[in-house]
Parts: sequence; C-alpha cells; structure tokens
Amino acid sequence: MIFPFTAIVGQDEMRRALILNVIQPSIGGVLIMGEKGTAKSTAVRALAELLPDIEVVKGCTFNCEPDGFLCSGCLERLKKNESLERERKKMRVVELPLGITEDRLVGTLDVEHALKKGEKRFEPGILADANRNFLYVDEVNLLEDHIVDLLLDAAAMGVNTVEREGVSFVHPSRFILVGTMNPEEGDLRPQFLDRFGLCVRISSLQDRASRMEILKRRAAFDAHPEAFLKEWAEEQRALARRITDAQQRLPAVSVTDFALERIVEITTSLSLDGHRGDIVMMKTAQTFAALKGEPSISMEDICEAAPLALRHRMRRLPFEEIGKESDRLSEVISGISMGI
Repeated sequence: MIFPFTAIVGQDEMRRALILNVIQPSIGGVLIMGEKGTAKSTAVRALAELLPDIEVVKGCTFNCEPDGFLCSGCLERLKKNESLERERKKMRVVELPLGITEDRLVGTLDVEHALKKGEKRFEPGILADANRNFLYVDEVNLLEDHIVDLLLDAAAMGVNTVEREGVSFVHPSRFILVGTMNPEEGDLRPQFLDRFGLCVRISSLQDRASRMEILKRRAAFDAHPEAFLKEWAEEQRALARRITDAQQRLPAVSVTDFALERIVEITTSLSLDGHRGDIVMMKTAQTFAALKGEPSISMEDICEAAPLALRHRMRRLPFEEIGKESDRLSEVISGISMGI
C-alpha cells in the first residue's frame, strides 16, 4: 500500500510542482534538489496512485493512446485491418537506474530477425515503459551526459525513434519526468538544467511539531494501513477532483497581453539566455490559473510560477554568493508586481 499524497507533511512547493506537471505535462517535468529522506520518491508514487486510470490500446507494450500518436506496432495492426481494443490502466512510476546503457534506455532492434523474416522485432527500453507514466530519475546529476541528453530529448519530443541498419521503430514517449539530485554530490550542466521545466529546492523540516507529525503519521500508516488510507480517502478524492477539473479548464484559460508583458518584463530584467524560461513560466502560470478556476492568468499566478520556472535558469553574478540568485529573483518579481 502506498502512503497518501495528501498526508505528506510539508514540502508544499515540491507537491505543487508535481501537480502542475500532471495537469499540463508539456511544462517539461521537475528537478528536485535536496538531501535524501525528504519524501521525494514517496510523493511521486503517492501522486501516481491518486490519479485516475488512463485509456490505452489493449495489449500494446507502449501504452499507446487509442486516439493519439500510435507506435509502429499499432500502425501495423491498423494496416492489417485489425481493430485496436481499449483497456484502462493505472499510471505507475518507472525508475531509471544509474548505470543504464543506451540500449536499455531507448530499446533495441533485432536487425537479423528483420532481414530474415521481414518483421520488425523491437525490444522495448525504459522509455517504452515510461510512456504516459512517471519517469523517476534519482541522482540525475550522476548519469553519463549522453544518457541525460537522450532522456531529455525524448522528454522534449515525446517520441522515441530507434534505427539500426535501415530498420526503424517509432513509439510515443510522453512521460512526466521527475529528476532528483543532491547538489553536494555534483552539479548538472547548465544546458541540462535548462531542459527541466520546473525546479524546486527542498530540505528536511526542522521545527519539532512538523517532525513529530511525520512520525505520528508514519507510525499510524505502518500499524494500520487500511484504516489510515480510509482516514485520508476524502482528501485524496478531493485533490483528484481538483486535478481533473483543472485539466478540463486549462484550454479555456486566457493568456492575455498583460500576462505576457509581465512575464517578459521579469525574464528580461534577469537577462536569461534563450526563451524556454518565458515559455515554461507562461504555461506554469496558466496551469496555476486553471487549478484556481480563474478565467485568465493573474499577476499572482505569474509570481507563483516565476520561482519554479526560473531559479535554475539564472546565472550567478560576479562575486554573488551561492543561493543569492533566489533573493535577486524575489526582488525583481516584487518590484514588477508592485509596478516599480
């Protein structure tokens, strides 16, 4: 049994970032920076358990969406006039191991079988398992650079293409990417940092009341899990409804010129490289508005979105202490929101 998402104590920013990515996966995932033992993997598994089932093509290894982009295997079935039956599956968390190879990540093609039999035989990789699920990468900063590159490319494109000796296989690869890292164990290169949609920094809770509450809830869950789940069931259902409602409202949330002007004002004040930060902040603010039931993006939504979308994209100024970038970001946001 999985610990309830709504019963997690504290770590509000991390939970918020995860929920935003569920509502709008095109935000681009979340990078969680912080020490071990701060409920990172617990939160991801708990959120996956909370979400409603997804509709997939029955028997498809890649969880293809029946009315969406289909893998090469499903397309072959359609060419043979076979019908694609549907079934519902629970979303799950797929973990990416540290020592993974390229073939294990993207999958492999049996070229010999294709040449002899005229049939494509594809051995699925982690990206196939992750399609329409959560892909959890612990200690992403310790992965080899070319693996990180492949992973982020697949996340951005939503498609995985494997080609060997003129034979190719294509399948959808849309997942909610959650990466974690402890900055003390090494940095992630700036070009990789920029590819994560949102970033949160977390640490263990230090006040006694919160730590006591963590112990009490964990003890209650371990002793009587069914009773504990029942106790939190209504809050779980309420959050699930909020997420589903926000997903439905999202397309109708208006992105006004006022909102775009404020977003650009913030990013130009910070002299950010590229435009990914602007786009992610716009999508995040729009998702905040959908979650609150607002018809358009407000200044409050922009102020909430900016730290999540920009803090990992900011360059440290000469002689600026580590961690002071967040203070500079707060000053810029505060000044713009107050019309200074």
